[in-house]
Amino acid sequence: MSGTARLREFVRQMTLLTSQAGADEPAILAGGRELLGDLVRYDDWLPEAFAQPDPTYYRQYLLYCDPLERFSVVSFVWGPGQSTPVHDHTIWGLVGILRGAEICESFEQTPDGPLRRLGTTTLSEGQVDAVSPSIGDIHSVKNAFDDRVSISIHVYGADIGAVPRHVFVPDTGEVKAFVSGYANALLPNLWGKPAPQ
Repeated sequence: MSGTARLREFVRQMTLLTSQAGADEPAILAGGRELLGDLVRYDDWLPEAFAQPDPTYYRQYLLYCDPLERFSVVSFVWGPGQSTPVHDHTIWGLVGILRGAEICESFEQTPDGPLRRLGTTTLSEGQVDAVSPSIGDIHSVKNAFDDRVSISIHVYGADIGAVPRHVFVPDTGEVKAFVSGYANALLPNLWGKPAPQ
């Protein structure tokens, strides 16, 4: 299996998983971690249009959104040295590294305002991590490399580009609302069949 067939199979398996697991988040995270790990183990399926960096900002490309919005699949393309602000997700999410590496710094809110730094993790190709309000949901992410692009594949428990979320100022705890949207206007054709010969 190669090309978008891998992504199509991943979408099929995630649809089955979310249908069977319902609201059982631990089951979704465990099963989804395995499925995403299988997907990012291979780097032969992401269409080039959804792997393009921007010279200034990281790019977030929607690859698929379940019709019932139980999950969405997104490619994040990180130019050299690019990073996010400290932010949350408000829903479960999985992050798998397809190319390069990412550095993630985790935080938690405190009663007196400033965020508490919890530590830093580096994810390399093929590795998968999870976020959720129930297991830790506030972090910042940056490309581990200053000289090349990194790409991660994210799966979220909603249409993440339309979910109201928050960015934080770590030293004060100041919060600002945002909705991320997407960099693309078109989706990959996962179900395209070759023309008859």
